[in-house]
Amino acid sequence: MEKIRRARQDLFTIFTAALQRVEGQTAVARYLTANPLEGDWSIVAIGKAAQAMAKGAQAVLGDRISGGLVISKTGHLDKNWLTASPFIGLESSHPVPDQSSLDAGAQLLQFIESQPDEARLLFLISGGTSSLVEVLPKGVGLEELQALNEWMLSSGLSIERMNRLRKAVSLIKGGGLLSYLGSRTVKGLLISDVPTDDPAVIGSGLLLADAAPIPLDSFDLPSWVEDMIQSAPQSPLSAHAAELAVVANLSVARDAAEQKARELGYQVQMSHAFIGANVETVAERMALEVSDSLPGVYIWGGEPSMMLPDQPGRGGRNQHLALAAAIALDGRDDVCFLAAGTDGTDGPGDDAGGLIDGGTITRGRRAGLDAITCLKGADSGTFLEASEDLINTGPTGTNVMDLMIGMKLR
Repeated sequence: MEKIRRARQDLFTIFTAALQRVEGQTAVARYLTANPLEGDWSIVAIGKAAQAMAKGAQAVLGDRISGGLVISKTGHLDKNWLTASPFIGLESSHPVPDQSSLDAGAQLLQFIESQPDEARLLFLISGGTSSLVEVLPKGVGLEELQALNEWMLSSGLSIERMNRLRKAVSLIKGGGLLSYLGSRTVKGLLISDVPTDDPAVIGSGLLLADAAPIPLDSFDLPSWVEDMIQSAPQSPLSAHAAELAVVANLSVARDAAEQKARELGYQVQMSHAFIGANVETVAERMALEVSDSLPGVYIWGGEPSMMLPDQPGRGGRNQHLALAAAIALDGRDDVCFLAAGTDGTDGPGDDAGGLIDGGTITRGRRAGLDAITCLKGADSGTFLEASEDLINTGPTGTNVMDLMIGMKLR
């Protein structure tokens, strides 16, 4: 038991080191220090990491910030910090947009319009932006937008395909925001939550249109989604261009996890492949690799896909992955495994994921729960709470998709 307890602690330490390397304040300050900006700048920060990224800009630019707007997920803004800062703060809805998302979109356009023509605007964009701000064209209402997002989130679509559909029913996504910026100087720093680190995909590409959009006729869409897209008039794209840079991504997080694992004395095997397959298939493969390999730490990253039942229970894809791995590793006394979202959330709840070992299934069974039943009902969070295997970090100030870390002991 002591061996597993220490291994679990080390596994969480490795995960935490990865989060710290890609944290928004650190990433933005690091970039701006290496790439100094001249003159005064107004800040627009949007996403789950908006506050952290704004703090990074504030740390470097100081009184050269002439004002700013910070839009983040409900519960992700520190009101005391905002009061003492030059920023206006708004909280909005994620993962499904609501009226606050439309209000935030209107406030975003008002803020831009209030800036002088010669203003310099620094955009700080991170995951979650697609849901947090929206400006809808005529013909698309909030109810239709919510229905689209709820369908996408349960469909197993990749983030690239979800964002392609979001762009089709938005006035600001897919480079649409550029048309509101006039002649103002625009720079964007981004934390990537997409596999390709493509700025046209991150946050649904507020500041960059797709060079080669995914054809809409390649989707197998319900008729009501097709009707919604056809009813949404497309705005002409602006020729205005923004200078964009990705300041943190999954690769940086994986490298930090590897470094910390080696510092703790472990041999490390890291996969550079993006993990995007079905979550249960991923869990079986990772459990097999860890249990049948040499002692050490095994690191993966990505965003596995998951189809949800009509009435899912508690938890998200990382909790589902962790429980599926726990079933495969049941009874082992030499392995443990972590799967968690780097943004600190997994699905609609407040838990980041799960950290399991060979005793997880037994602990949950003692609480009266059946792992297979919970897995089939997408209710992994209920089981992992009972087995005391949930990870809860709170908002992390970053979002570079998911990390999966396994450990085989000697």
